[in-house]
Amino acid sequence: MSGLLVLRAGALTTVQDRGRPGWAHLGVPRSGALDAGAHALANRLVGNPVDAATLETTLDGVALRALAPVTVAVTGAPCAVRASGRPVAWGEPVWLPGGAELEVGRAESGLRSYVAVRGGFGVPAVLGSRATDLLSGLGPPVLAAGTLLPVGPPGRDPARGADGAGAGAAGSAGAGAAGSELVLPLRLGPRADWFTAESIAGLWRSGYRVSALSNRIGLRTEAGPPLRRARGGELPSEGMVLGAVQVPPDGLPVVFLADHPVTGGYPVIGVIPEGPPLDAAAQARPGTGVRFVRAGRN
Repeated sequence: MSGLLVLRAGALTTVQDRGRPGWAHLGVPRSGALDAGAHALANRLVGNPVDAATLETTLDGVALRALAPVTVAVTGAPCAVRASGRPVAWGEPVWLPGGAELEVGRAESGLRSYVAVRGGFGVPAVLGSRATDLLSGLGPPVLAAGTLLPVGPPGRDPARGADGAGAGAAGSAGAGAAGSELVLPLRLGPRADWFTAESIAGLWRSGYRVSALSNRIGLRTEAGPPLRRARGGELPSEGMVLGAVQVPPDGLPVVFLADHPVTGGYPVIGVIPEGPPLDAAAQARPGTGVRFVRAGRN
């Protein structure tokens, strides 16, 4: 029987792919891997298409037993990887014989590691995606010890090395390293006019920190100057996109990540474009410094 048995689930391990975009009009969030670059690299290493499902671990990894021979790869936050007790490579394909145990250790920097298996994790798809959505509850449940994860049939592409992309995974993970700073390019709009010019000018000069209240829904900030409103009142609910920076009543920016709600009523001061900056946000540990810079033409 082909599959991987969960021996240790870790603090929070979920099945993720590229999510389920296109359903917001029905109130369904996007979800998907927070560090899209690390997810894609893990799949490339084992010869999977980019939309194959991987495991996203949080901080302390996961332990799995292969029920049949499989090829796996671990990317994202750098960590120790062991197969049946012996060290194996992080960021490269690793062959596991049947019965072997894969131990993905604690993140050395960053926050989230990604485990790909050749053939992808074959859990049932919901609305075209195998992603676990913590906000809506769609997709497979959060992993627990004893969960059996089926593995899909391998594709035609062979498992291969990092093809020069390994540094990208390590680079995104480095955002969570001690003493580092998360720099987020922000394109102002659509509700920047709800804030005073002085607050917006101060936003570019000030620093914040990642709050311990951050999760897959959003990166919350703390310790920076609150953004002050130029007008009172509240907005009706309006659509939210990945990377939207919403400002709740306390004035501290919240960056919406993959499990964000599809609508919100607080003003959105701007949007962080998809790509490496949001991947870096996925790897930023609580206490990491955050700085917003202008993106594009504002």
